[in-house]
Amino acid sequence: MKKKIAASLASVMAIATIAACGQPAENGASGGAKTDTPAAEKVKLSIWHNFSGDDLRAKAVRAQIDKFKAAHPEVELDAQAIPPDGYRQRLKTVAAADEMPDVFFAHSGSGIKEFHDGGLIQPITPLLTKYPDWKNNFTPGAFDPLSFNDQVYAVPINASVTSLFFYNKSLFDKHGVTVPKTWDELHTAIKAFKDKGITPISLGNKAAWLAQSSILSSLADRVTGSDWFLKAAKQEGAKFTDPEFVQALTLLKGLSDAGAFQQGFNSLDNTQMEQYFISGKAAMMIDGAWALTNMAATGTKEQLDQVEVAVLPSVPGGKGDPNTLSGGAGGGLAVNKKLTGKKLDAALELIYTVSGPEGMKAVAESNTIVNYKVDVDQSKVTSLFYKAYNLSKTVKFTPVYDAYLSSQGAEAINNGLQELLMGGKPEEIAKKLQDAQARSLGK
Repeated sequence: MKKKIAASLASVMAIATIAACGQPAENGASGGAKTDTPAAEKVKLSIWHNFSGDDLRAKAVRAQIDKFKAAHPEVELDAQAIPPDGYRQRLKTVAAADEMPDVFFAHSGSGIKEFHDGGLIQPITPLLTKYPDWKNNFTPGAFDPLSFNDQVYAVPINASVTSLFFYNKSLFDKHGVTVPKTWDELHTAIKAFKDKGITPISLGNKAAWLAQSSILSSLADRVTGSDWFLKAAKQEGAKFTDPEFVQALTLLKGLSDAGAFQQGFNSLDNTQMEQYFISGKAAMMIDGAWALTNMAATGTKEQLDQVEVAVLPSVPGGKGDPNTLSGGAGGGLAVNKKLTGKKLDAALELIYTVSGPEGMKAVAESNTIVNYKVDVDQSKVTSLFYKAYNLSKTVKFTPVYDAYLSSQGAEAINNGLQELLMGGKPEEIAKKLQDAQARSLGK
């Protein structure tokens, strides 16, 4: 097993060292710990997650964890909320040491696949079997990016919708600018707002993933179509140096060249970017569904009511469907492979508390789109969320790049886009991604 883990996580160990990050709390990792707990002794359980902020979704998830603690005095729960920007790196560090927490939030797609391939997690299928009504109420395909060999390893806490096109209707109306539906119209709007001294598009790409997840994933799909990307991700019949992908990068660079973004966008995080937009300093923003709960926590009703939401403008001659959003099922809580007995039972019950019907309703009413059929109380959500929620029901979803790329590939394109938006050459960025993805797959 150790050989299998070492082989599967070779790439992780190449970029993370054990000393780079603190180890899990003493009770957090189950390595070597006994799982047979005397009746009088509390079950010790750890959970790591990245719902650390003040947004409503994070508060909703943490509230469900607190409910589990209150309802289960027999469990001594060590819950660690880790900021999202450093979360993946900390998981990679403990994964390389085979010292994972008992329960942890795993990103869907390639994120959870690394832990599965490393033999670090176990199926939660028995939990779904125990609660069939709960299982059957998830939307079609919700488990796909969290399943392997017909076994489910996590259920999505929320949907991953990454490319919502937000625009301030009041600013558009005030300055007589047409809301863009095509790429040419987008550039016309950019110039109009630039001439008025208003930032056209708010961007915060400090953590590097934002431009990739929210803009490139959707823009590139408009140009190449989804089939091309899935082939390129597997390095089977397509390469990231192909002309269509270079064209997508060129279109993205064109936004920066046109002065679409505010100064210092590579030094701002997504929360700062969202605050900049909701305060009326920018006319547009391309962001994920997480912005709905973030802006609901900071924006006034007046500010939220003037924001509209749509899909990214279409690209002339593109091979992809323009009526799409990049996204799909989000991540969920996974269970350490080493857990057995009462500790495993407690872990599964914790997952059900967070991700069960009550938890799903709480997350949805925190202004978060979920992969679960739930009746949202419109009085408990913002008007902006309700617009996005309804929009998500009318479109198709296309792949998010970092859900299918290897860790090396995702890192290459994330860093590459920071370079691209500061004047880098599209062909060079494409080659860096191609080399990294091919190398990670041994091709």
